[in-house]
Amino acid sequence: MTARAQLLFDFVSPNAYLIWWPMRDIIRRTGAELDVLPVFLGGMHKLTGNAPPMIRDREVKGKNEYAMLELERFVRKHELSDFKMNPNFPFNSILLQRMLFAADQDGRGVQFVETLLPKIWEQGLDVTDPEAVGAAVAAGGFDVEDLFRRAQTDEVKEGLFANTENAVERGAFGIPTVFIGDEMFFGKERLEQIEAELDRVG
Repeated sequence: MTARAQLLFDFVSPNAYLIWWPMRDIIRRTGAELDVLPVFLGGMHKLTGNAPPMIRDREVKGKNEYAMLELERFVRKHELSDFKMNPNFPFNSILLQRMLFAADQDGRGVQFVETLLPKIWEQGLDVTDPEAVGAAVAAGGFDVEDLFRRAQTDEVKEGLFANTENAVERGAFGIPTVFIGDEMFFGKERLEQIEAELDRVG
């Protein structure tokens, strides 16, 4: 049986971008499959009492500065030099996540992620501008009107909420989180552990 890694994903997290490409490399090396699970990080924080590190740790002298140093080291190690903080960060990702949910229903979740990730975290896409988002989505070969329409349906809204709630019930509290079976790995620094687990179960 092919091993599967499930990645909890929200476009708003810069760490979602940073783990994506190394994870794709791991998937290729191990012959595993990657499943994207769209969740809403804002809802996850509300359900768990968590908060973005830049907010949670802002009163801790030196901690956010060190986090930025670690980010820079990670970028160098994995050759992610195109990464740039989005000028609108932190932004409301609810529309993007609902569109991702709809695309994933069509079996195109990974393609949707790889369409928008570079636009958001390399090219500074204005995610607050629906026309700009629509143009970026269309460039990836998606039916923009269909995804925008489905993003407003109760089915997609409730589905995204259920994904988020279920992820929290499984123990998740932030992004990026990877599940391999019942084993949970949090943080982009767990890549070696993730690869070892995929090798073990594959």
